[in-house]
Amino acid sequence: MSDFRLRVFAAAARHLSFTKAAQELFISQPAVTRHIRELETHYGQRLLERRGNRVALTEAGHLLLAHAEAVAEAEHAVEARLHALRDPADTAGRLRLGASTTLAQYVLPGLLPGFRRRYPQVELTLRNANTEQIGEALLRHELDLGLVEGGPHSRDLHYELLLPDELVAVRAATPAGPPPAPLPLAEALTHPLVLRERGSGTLDVLEAALRERHVKPASLPVAFHFDNTEAIKGYLLADSAALGFVSRRALARELAAGLLEIVPIDGLHLPRQFESVWVQGQPLGRPAQRLLTYLHAHLPVSV
Repeated sequence: MSDFRLRVFAAAARHLSFTKAAQELFISQPAVTRHIRELETHYGQRLLERRGNRVALTEAGHLLLAHAEAVAEAEHAVEARLHALRDPADTAGRLRLGASTTLAQYVLPGLLPGFRRRYPQVELTLRNANTEQIGEALLRHELDLGLVEGGPHSRDLHYELLLPDELVAVRAATPAGPPPAPLPLAEALTHPLVLRERGSGTLDVLEAALRERHVKPASLPVAFHFDNTEAIKGYLLADSAALGFVSRRALARELAAGLLEIVPIDGLHLPRQFESVWVQGQPLGRPAQRLLTYLHAHLPVSV
């Protein structure tokens, strides 16, 4: 088995973030720092360096990352061959799954434990990224399967419908409650807007709908772009004047607790769909096929 420290380093090097590496591997951020320092002590040189709030690979770091990836690929290849020797029909295998933020935070957590119980031999890893980043990772063969928010499609990737969804405008709950009639679009767009980041399928859907109504995205009064929905909801709770656009699936707890409220906007309807995606012309492995079959059988279809 490979040195776990190499896995930690490779995760930090891919994300250029100790926090995201910790989330991927389900360990603490101090543990990530400790493992990488141990490697740096072992090799006698820096592997990662901080530049302000950013992390960058050193020349030695680039070299070790290539080695770590080669070790991981060799280990997985050996494991697959050993499983095949033991039982050709075995359910074991590796599944590198990428999921966009809404799915990773609000849909998959309730489903993956059941999949794990049914297929305990599947080595499942989950990368949380936006739709654009997942597409790029698939094309670099870093992921086997992606679950993404509907948006622009790449001709190099194959997409299939997974689940319907809807984006809604939302704000901090008010004593009077949601407006009795839909707000005119022009009025809604006078509020400070809190939106997802570039590359997010959520932002792509919203901007496409606004362009159809002759609204230029560059003209929007954007207060902040965030890379996750939880940050958007937190901002809305702190600024009663702001308006955000998020998946209805992400609002169950806040709506039930009376913290946030949906604001209908006249003529602006934002249906979208979540999709499974993989490299065009590349057959899905058995673990990925099993996961899709499981999800289609257990996903909450209604929005």
